Amino acid sequence: MRWIVFVLVLGCIDLYAFQSVKILVKNPVLWKVYWMLNLAVIGFFIYRASSYDSANVQSSLYFTYAIGLLIISVVPKLFISIGMFLEDVTRIVIGVFQYFSKETPATFMPDRRAFVSKIALGLASIPFASILYGMTKGKYNYQIVKHTLFFDDLPAAFDGFSITHISDVHSGSFDNADKIAHGMELINEQASDIICFTGDLVNNVAEEMDPWIDDFKSLKAPLGKFSILGNHDYGEYVKWKTPEEKEANFVAVKEVHPKMGFNLLLNEHVSIEKEGQKIELIGVENWGMRFKKAGDLPKASKEVSDDAFKIVLSHDPSHWDYEIKEHPSKYHLTLSGHTHGMQFGIDIPGFKWSPVQYVYKRWAGIYKEAGRYINVNRGFGFLAFPGRVGIWPEISVITLRKK
Repeated sequence: MRWIVFVLVLGCIDLYAFQSVKILVKNPVLWKVYWMLNLAVIGFFIYRASSYDSANVQSSLYFTYAIGLLIISVVPKLFISIGMFLEDVTRIVIGVFQYFSKETPATFMPDRRAFVSKIALGLASIPFASILYGMTKGKYNYQIVKHTLFFDDLPAAFDGFSITHISDVHSGSFDNADKIAHGMELINEQASDIICFTGDLVNNVAEEMDPWIDDFKSLKAPLGKFSILGNHDYGEYVKWKTPEEKEANFVAVKEVHPKMGFNLLLNEHVSIEKEGQKIELIGVENWGMRFKKAGDLPKASKEVSDDAFKIVLSHDPSHWDYEIKEHPSKYHLTLSGHTHGMQFGIDIPGFKWSPVQYVYKRWAGIYKEAGRYINVNRGFGFLAFPGRVGIWPEISVITLRKK
C-alpha cells in the first residue's frame, strides 16, 4: 500500500511538472523520454528500497545512489510545480473575474503562458545544478575550518596546543579512494598535536571500514590519535539474526580503532602531558536525547580533579546542552559532530542556515556559554543522501591559547 501511495504522489508531481515541459517542448518523442526516465528513477528506488539490507555494504551503497537519483529528480520538479501552481491560481482568479464581467470569453480560464514555464524551468535548474554538484563534487569538498580559543586557566605549556577534529566518517558511503586519500593528506598537513575523532565510523557494520583502515592509519599526530563511538557504531539500525551477531559486530567496530592507530575512549579519560603539565581528554560513549544513551560522564571523569583543564569528546551535541555545559565541574571544551549540518544549507561568513537547526540548537561550528565551548563538526563523510549542498565536509583545527 505504501508503495502505491508513494508512486501516486510522485506521479502527481511528475504530471504537474510535465505541463511546463509540454508547453516548451513540442516533440512527442522527448515527452516519452521524460516519462521513461522518471519511471526508471522511481523503479530503481523502489527496487533498492525493497531489497535494502543494512548489513550488506554493497546494498547500502546502491540504496544511497537510489536516494540521490530520486532527490535530483523530484526536487527540481517541486520548484516547477510551485511556479505552475501560482500560475494556476492567477488563471483561476482571472477566469472568475471574466466570468462575472459583461464580456464572457469562450473559455473560462486563460491558457498557460510559455514565459511562466520558462521561469519555472529556470528556477528548477538552480536546485538541479546544486544537487548535481553536491553529489559529484560537494561530498568530497573538504574544508579546513580553523578556530582559536582563549582560556584563563589553560596550563602554560599548552599555549598554542592544536587539535584536528574530525567526525562522522560513515565509511560505508565512501566511493572514491583518491578523494579519501586527499582528505587524509589535508588532515596531516595541519600538523596538529593530537587528532580527535568523535564517532560514527560506519553506517551499520564493521566491514565497511575494511578498505579504508590503511588511509586512517596514515594519519599522524605526535601526542596521539583519540576516538569515541557515535550512534551508528552500535549496529542499532540492522536487523540482526541473533543478539550474538550484533555483539560480534560491535566488538569488530571497536577493534577497528586500534587498527587505525586510534585510542578508543569508552567512558574513560587519558592525560596528555607537556613539559610536566597536563590536560585531561575525556571520551564518553554516545549520549543523545533521541538516540542511544551509553555515555557516562561521571565514570569517564573518575579520578579527574575538578580544577584540571578538561576536553570532552561526545558525539551528540545535545549532551553538551543537557549535562556538560552546566556541570559543577568545569569542562572547558567539548568536541561533537552528529548533525552533519544536514548536508544541506547555507554556510557563508556571517550567516549560516540549515533545516537541522530546528532540531539541534548546536549544529555547526563553535558555541560558547558560561566560559565553556563546544565545537560541532559538520562531518567528514555523508549518509543517506550521497552528497552535500552548501554544507561541506569539515576538518576542524582548534588552537588553544592562554588568555
